[in-house]
Amino acid sequence: METRSRESIRSWLGLAVLTLPTALLAMDVTILFLASPHLAKSLQPSGPELLWILDSYGFVIAALLIPMGVLGDRIGRRRLLFIGAAAFAGGSVLAAYAPTAEALIAARALLGVAGATLMPSTLALISTMFQARRGTAIGIWAAAISGGVALGPVVGGALLETWWWGSAFLVAVPVMMLVLVTGPFVLPEHRGPVQRVDLLSVALVLVATVLTVYGIKHFDVVPAVVGLGFGALFVWRQRRIAQPLIETALFRGRFVRAVVVLVGDAAVTAGMYLLVTQQLQQHFSPLRAGLLLLPAAVAMIVTSVLAPRLAARFGAGRTVAAALVVAGVGFVIMPYATVLGLAVVYLGQGPVMALSTDLIVGAAPVEKAGSAAAVSETGMEFGLALGVAVIGTMGAATSFGTVAVVAAVVSVLLVPLARLT
Repeated sequence: METRSRESIRSWLGLAVLTLPTALLAMDVTILFLASPHLAKSLQPSGPELLWILDSYGFVIAALLIPMGVLGDRIGRRRLLFIGAAAFAGGSVLAAYAPTAEALIAARALLGVAGATLMPSTLALISTMFQARRGTAIGIWAAAISGGVALGPVVGGALLETWWWGSAFLVAVPVMMLVLVTGPFVLPEHRGPVQRVDLLSVALVLVATVLTVYGIKHFDVVPAVVGLGFGALFVWRQRRIAQPLIETALFRGRFVRAVVVLVGDAAVTAGMYLLVTQQLQQHFSPLRAGLLLLPAAVAMIVTSVLAPRLAARFGAGRTVAAALVVAGVGFVIMPYATVLGLAVVYLGQGPVMALSTDLIVGAAPVEKAGSAAAVSETGMEFGLALGVAVIGTMGAATSFGTVAVVAAVVSVLLVPLARLT
């Protein structure tokens, strides 16, 4: 009993350590939302360059999460976590002092590479550290992501009140140093079966992501279609090689439905969040705008933590479906009461993110936890970045109210898929 107690204490301490890079990585997706005017004045980026600054980080993470998940199974998830933490700290310094828009885009891409080593490692380690309480642990992990995404503009606004835009990146340095110092004492090492990383598959998923995103950003059909073609080649290759980056057999039933819900929900929420921050910064200081976003952040964190209890009582599928309806109502409210509407949206976001992630990871065997975690993270990060790209572009071409209606429709369309999970 004493041994189990000590192990339990160590596991919960390890979870606390893992929430640090998790929240920080999520925060980096949105921390620059309120810094756009400052970046425009300092670096004078073009419109497309500013969009790339905002979401190149997320797309690089999305493109590399799957191969990094496999790499973590091969060399050890804790080891990969520490490598990523050190690289992220270094990349953050480069981003903070980037002299040009091009240099900042490159630094953000480098942070994406480092982030891709961290994200699947955190979730995979949680899946091995917790068994009976895995749902609760993943709920806390999802709350860290939710809190990071929601608190990004809050932290960024507070920093911009006193410091320059580069200070938003330097926050990562002490956090990653803390992970490196405390991690060896509370985190176990875990490896999956030895697997060769198929470099051609890595290249295919990278090319598919870059071309598809480029086509979406520039309204160019040709690169978007070519990118989707490379994506199809990637899937085709996974079905034919002995050691695929993704176990395509997982993509059926509840697993694939949970992935679709996670991607769609993350996309509309992140895109609308960007538009909301752009509206607020037109009328308020960065700090005031960030504080107005705080209720939504709190709502998302609370419902993420409560999600496992709601699922135990009502079922995961029903809980996620109800949460999507709540988010849809919030989108409808947004054009009339922006801050209130965002808070309602984020009330629904917590259960969607927490429970979809738990379903995805729970569908995979323990030895494939790294790969399953990478799929979950890829869906989330790709959804976040895609929402910034697509809805950010839509917001520039049409009214805020129109985009809010589109987001509400997407949420409602995801409800039947959620009920079947």
